[in-house]
This record gives sequence, structure tokens and C-alpha cells, in this order.
Amino acid sequence: MTNTPPLEQVDFEALSEFRYQLRRFLRFSEDAAQSVGLTPLHYLVLLHIKGFPGQDWATVGQLAERLQTQHHGAVALVSRCEKAGLVTRSPGVEDRRQVRVRLTEVGEKQLRHLAELHRNELRSLSNVFKVARISAFNDSGNAA
Repeated sequence: MTNTPPLEQVDFEALSEFRYQLRRFLRFSEDAAQSVGLTPLHYLVLLHIKGFPGQDWATVGQLAERLQTQHHGAVALVSRCEKAGLVTRSPGVEDRRQVRVRLTEVGEKQLRHLAELHRNELRSLSNVFKVARISAFNDSGNAA
């Protein structure tokens, strides 16, 4: 174990403040998703598909990793999103066992609306959160 200094009151206060602000943002996100008839998890699926680096789709496995859930849980969630008309599934090109999940036009429209709300909320928290590689969200323009 490394030799770290003992925790002080200021450390507990900083951790508490961070968790408080994080929870406020998550609560905002939950309420925003529900206000347009989506669950918070539906929003996250849409976001992770659109936000997956270098492609306009995501595999179920990639979504499971991003959502920090089991593969079968991601499959069930994708099925619910598909039933709601938010996503489509297709077999992979190189490996047909792989399932690629893409946004539908409806899913894209819902995501863009919610992402705009989230971007504005994140900007309002720019003094609390510095989001790496998303300098546009930070008032200073510098990524953390």
C-alpha cells in the first residue's frame, strides 16, 4: 500500500461536493429523458451508439461495456429500444455473429434534443466538472 497522507476534513468535503454535483447532473438527466417519454437507460443507449468513436453504430458488446452491464442485460435493453422504434439491429459485416445497433431517425431526433439539454446543463456545471476531450463544454475552453 502506498504511503498517503491521512484524510482531512477538506478531503471529505471535496468528495461530498463532487458526489452531490454528480448526483444532481444524473437526476437532471433522468428527468430530461423521462420528459420526452424515454427511460434514462434508453437515453444512454442512444448516446453510446452515437458517441462510439469512429463508427455510426455500436455492437451489443460495446454497449454492455459502456453501460457497465452484463451482455444479456444490454440485449434486453436494445430489444426494448428497438420495439420503441429508436434503434435497428443488423448482422456484422466481417462477423455475422456480431450485432450492430444503429439509431433510427426517431432515435436520432430524440437523442439530439436530449444531448442539447445535457450540454447546456454540463456547461452550467463547468466549474464543478472538467470533461476531458470535450473542451467545448468547459467555459475556459481547456480540457481537464
